[in-house]
Amino acid sequence: MADRLTQLQDCINQQAEHFCNSIGILQQFAPPSKFPNFDRSGSQTPQQQQSQEDYVQLFTTLIARCAKDIDTLIDSLPSEENSTELQLASLQKLEQENQIAAERLEAVVRKGQDLLEQIQSSLSDIAQAQLDMQHLTKGGASVAKEY
Repeated sequence: MADRLTQLQDCINQQAEHFCNSIGILQQFAPPSKFPNFDRSGSQTPQQQQSQEDYVQLFTTLIARCAKDIDTLIDSLPSEENSTELQLASLQKLEQENQIAAERLEAVVRKGQDLLEQIQSSLSDIAQAQLDMQHLTKGGASVAKEY
C-alpha cells in the first residue's frame, strides 16, 4: 500500500491526464471557426452533438471526483502543527500523567497490603481462638470422665 504522498502524486497525475484528455476531446469536436470571405458549410450532425455532450458529462464527473480525492488526501496529511516541539510537549504531559497514575497505584497497593496484613492477623487470631476452644473442650471432656 502506498503512502499518502504517493497516493496524492498519483491522484494529481490522474487529474492532469483528465485535463489533457478533455482538451483533446475539445479539439476533436470543436466546431470550425468562420473566416470572412471563406464560405464552407461545416455544420455538425446531431450524433456529433450528442457524443460531445456525453464527453462533457464524463470529464466533468471525472475531474470533480479526482479533485475531491485530492482534497481528501491533502486533509489527511500531517499538518505543520505536529512539529517536534509540540510532540515533545505532548510527551512530557503524558509522562507527568503517567507519574501521577503510578503514585496513585503505589498508594492503592500499599493500602491493599495493609488490609491483607490485617486480614491475615485476624484469621490467625480466629484460628488460635478455635484451637484454644478445641483444647478446652477436649480438656473439659477428659476432666469430666475422671469424676
